[in-house]
Amino acid sequence: MLAIVGASALAGSPSHLAAGTKIAGLDVSGLSVDAARARLEQRADALAHRHVTFLAGGKSFELTPSQLGVRPAWNAALRRASEEADGFAPLRGVRRIEARLFGIEVQPHVDVYPSAVRYAVARIAAAVDEPSASARLRRTGLSVSVVPEHAGRRIDRAAAYDLVVSSLASLERGAPVHLPVVVAAPKVAADELGGALASARTALSAPVTLTLGSTRYRLPRWRVARLLDLPSNGTTKVSIGGPAATRWMTQLADRVGRKPQDATFRVVTGGITVVPSREGRTLDVRKSLQAVERAALSPTDRTAALVVTRVEPSRSTADAKAMGITGVVGSYTTTYGGTEGRLHNVRLVAELIDGALVAPGARFSFNETTGERNEAKGFEAAPVIINGELENGIGGGVCQVSTTVFNAAFEAGLSIEKRTNHALYISHYPLGRDATVNYPDIDLVFRNDTDHWLLLRTFVGTGSLTVNLYGTPTGRRVETETSPLVVEGKVPWQRVDDDSLFRGQKVVEQYGTPPRSTSVRRRVFAPDGRLMYDTTWRSYYVGEPTIVRFGTTPRPKPKPEPKQAKAPATEGAHTTPSPGAADAAGAGSGTTTTMPAAEVPAP
Repeated sequence: MLAIVGASALAGSPSHLAAGTKIAGLDVSGLSVDAARARLEQRADALAHRHVTFLAGGKSFELTPSQLGVRPAWNAALRRASEEADGFAPLRGVRRIEARLFGIEVQPHVDVYPSAVRYAVARIAAAVDEPSASARLRRTGLSVSVVPEHAGRRIDRAAAYDLVVSSLASLERGAPVHLPVVVAAPKVAADELGGALASARTALSAPVTLTLGSTRYRLPRWRVARLLDLPSNGTTKVSIGGPAATRWMTQLADRVGRKPQDATFRVVTGGITVVPSREGRTLDVRKSLQAVERAALSPTDRTAALVVTRVEPSRSTADAKAMGITGVVGSYTTTYGGTEGRLHNVRLVAELIDGALVAPGARFSFNETTGERNEAKGFEAAPVIINGELENGIGGGVCQVSTTVFNAAFEAGLSIEKRTNHALYISHYPLGRDATVNYPDIDLVFRNDTDHWLLLRTFVGTGSLTVNLYGTPTGRRVETETSPLVVEGKVPWQRVDDDSLFRGQKVVEQYGTPPRSTSVRRRVFAPDGRLMYDTTWRSYYVGEPTIVRFGTTPRPKPKPEPKQAKAPATEGAHTTPSPGAADAAGAGSGTTTTMPAAEVPAP
């Protein structure tokens, strides 16, 4: 009973903190909560810009609470301190006796800028951390030795984070704070590399021989040394690898490898023959590298067989023979001339279609085979028909090739699905059998309606172009009827005003041609006489205008003649106009000058 009375007497006021109470290291014994808060805040404000020194790895770092946004939560801490020594009077008295004897220590929750603290710890770590280094092998020439390991160190970042925050939140300033530094042990010690050292010395003991069939390649010791991948960064194995080995294997693969060659066709006297295919091979880099490594690390068997993989051609000799390309099915030759650009374009587009293969039942499209004809592919400007007029444009001369292809398919008796005549009549093409193209809308298309493949070949001479279609000769008979060229209207006429001519003068710049038309009928007969095709192609050519230039400049006025004294009339006399008067009269009359028409180059 007396103990209870004594405890009640020592209970004190619940509005004041118990004796022995410390918050963040500051003694607030017996103070009211408000007074304690004021003292805590005053102390924290005084220390907000005072640094704390942190030590790590022999280096010092200074940080202040304000830098990292460190601010203790005093209200919560005061509440906890009050609750530690609170309760009913007797119980409160007991607790306060315990607080007086043992003390109450409260560490407040601290608000911080987490990213700022992490950045500060990372900056310290960057200055303090030293990576460990595992033992490794080092090569000097053809000798190999062991480089010993050494330990490193690193900041324990998680523990350092907490220690920095708690130290800056403390209201006491004392000795520098030591941050936790741990030893970073190496992964591999020197005594673990005995086997690797022996393997490396074995690899450099003698050359290595590579074999590929009957071929031998010798790898000297210095080359083997460059290919070795010695233990480093915590590894313990000797191997053949690394950037140098990769470069060497790439070069070896180029030397050993061989691209497969498809069977092709070669034109010979009297026909065409098959050029046999050839299989290719490629180096199996992974397996070959493993073989070289086994040989290099072996003290006795130092021979490595390179591993290659056979690569079959896409078209074998048997495949080519089965295509049935044995002779000429259709052929045609056209002659050409013109500008250097036009001649260049003829040769270029002929190369693009040369060697085209058309399967049985498949179609040949001129546009799909050549693609767009543009400057990027090397085509040049040359005369070309645009909207019915002759102009310079990229790809002039291409229609020479398309016309020749059309006539080769025409003579072969093949099914022709698309053909368009030129807008203007061109006399050096076969009448009614010209074929124009324009990417991508105007195309020339024929179909291989035979039972075997067709091969298209072009042969460009100095002034002629020949297109041959090779396949299995069909024995078809082709009959042709060509209608004469018929005039369809008047010659169009075009006036051009010309201020370099006087009014009343005119010059014929170009004599035009009338619109004309023709047609070609082709009948194709099978070897048994059966009519296969009866097709008529009609061609309409627009007229070219006669171009006349008319003068628009007014004529200058003639100068007046000087007055002369009248001579007395004489009987029988006659008057002759003076030369000046005759010139004036002549100048006043209209005159017409006609120039011959300029020749129009063929497209």
